[in-house]
This record gives sequence, structure tokens and C-alpha cells, in this order.
Amino acid sequence: MDDYEIFDTIGNGTYGKVYKAKVKNTGQIVAIKKAKLERDEDGIAATTLREISLLRMLSQNLNIVRLLDVKHLKCNDGRLFVCLIFEYVDCDLRDYIDKLSKTKMPQMLIKSFMYQLFKGVSYCHGHGVIHRDLKPQNILVDKTRGLLKLADFGLGRSFFLPVGALTHNVMTLWYRAPEVLLGVVQYSIPVDIWSLGCIFAEMSRMTPLFRGDSEIGQLLCIFRQLGTPTEDMWPGVSKSRNWHSYPEWKPQKLSLVVPDMEPSGVDLLSNMLDYDPAKRISAKEAMQHPYFDDLDKSQY
Repeated sequence: MDDYEIFDTIGNGTYGKVYKAKVKNTGQIVAIKKAKLERDEDGIAATTLREISLLRMLSQNLNIVRLLDVKHLKCNDGRLFVCLIFEYVDCDLRDYIDKLSKTKMPQMLIKSFMYQLFKGVSYCHGHGVIHRDLKPQNILVDKTRGLLKLADFGLGRSFFLPVGALTHNVMTLWYRAPEVLLGVVQYSIPVDIWSLGCIFAEMSRMTPLFRGDSEIGQLLCIFRQLGTPTEDMWPGVSKSRNWHSYPEWKPQKLSLVVPDMEPSGVDLLSNMLDYDPAKRISAKEAMQHPYFDDLDKSQY
């Protein structure tokens, strides 16, 4: 790591610290994610290994953060680390929204951001990868170029591999799809679309759409807005592992919670927040939605 000059810590999560640094011989600014290696027979942590392998495959896409290098590091005290070297992007969508404070995001900017998110997610899904942790904190904003980049693939996984039941401890609560909350044994790429729907609404409202304080609380927030799901809305929902006898709420108009969103945007949002994962719009389909008709797509 003598090739790098560390400036400061810019992130500190479950799986390691992230530093802002400079490559000494080129002056390039980078982000370094340092993850401690597990002291067991598995060696490198599964989340880090997954992130490396997925980013090796995906990070050539403009809307996915670029992995530049991977290095192993042994400290003087014998501790082992793996360092992921990324391109540096100075802001995430959470900070971007928070810094706007009481100012609304321009509608065309939201449209541009959503198109880029669909583009990045469509690329992931086209390569057999579910992100599983889409939230504003994991979306980087290059303010100079107006670019959005998906980041933090530690919970990502390939759905082309033969797998059994997937873990339900994924996604930050406010962006978690109802099928995950209800303990559905098999879920797939529609969970990412639900998360994007929550992010879409949040950019329009400047506040999260569903703010539960527990898994059951999150479900109730969703049910109060979208109505308690029935077998007609979502075949098989009552057989979900975490299904109980919930209050029977009627759906509320989605346009009332996103009053600044144009009708075609509300239509797109409703297709993203469809209870039935089989009916939820795909990222590729969403890019062709009329909501984006007045967007200059050639710039992307």
C-alpha cells in the first residue's frame, strides 16, 4: 500500500472501512475499501469475495462503480486484509438528497437519475446478478458529470447458479421488497425493482416512502399505502412464511404521496411497486416507459 497516500476515512461499515486516497505516481484519487480477512478455513469473507467477483464482471459499465485493483495486505501484527481499489466518487445519493434540504429535486434530474439506475440495474440483471441492497447510500453521484453509479455489491449474488432458499437478511428495511419481508422462500430480480421504486418516490418526495421501524412495522407501512394484499392481487401471498391476519386496508392513491410527479411517472412507480413480483416491471422494460419519452437518452 506504499503506492497510495491515504487522506481520510469516508465510510465505516459492517465489512470494513473505506478511505479516500491518492495514487502517488499518477495523482489519481481513488477509494480504498479495506476488509479484514476471516481467521478460519474460509479465508476471505464471503461478502468480500462476492463483491470482487461480481465487480470484476460488471464494473466496465458506466453506471456501476469501477473496481480498479485488488490487493492483499499483511500488517506488522500479522493481521490480513484485502483492499479493493475503486474509482473515487465524492457523493452518494443519500448525501445528495440531504444537502438539497428543503429544495426539491428538479423533475428532469429525477428522470435522468432514474434512467441511469434502470440502465445499471438492467446490466446487472442481464448478467445474472441481483444487487439486493439498493438504497441511496449505495448509489454514488458524480456531480460534475451528472452520472449515477451502483456501488456496494457485498450482498449481491448470481441467480444463474443453482441455489436453494436465499437469505432474507438483505436490503435496508425501508427499501426491502414485501416478498422478502414475508419470508417468501424464492425471490429474484424484482426485489431490486421494488427498491428502485422506493428510491424513485423518495427523490420526488425528498423523504422515504415507507419508514417502518421493524419488519412487521415496514409491512404495515406498505399495506396502509398500497392496501393489504389479497390472493387476487398476489397469488400465493397468504401461504408466505410470515403471513398473518393483517388489518384489511384499502389502497390509497399513489399520486397523493408523490404530488409533484407527472402522471406517467406515477404509472411507472405503480408498476415498480406491484405486489406480485411476476407482474413488477423489469429494468429493461422500464427504460422504454413513456415517462422517459422527453429524455435525451443519447447522452447515456
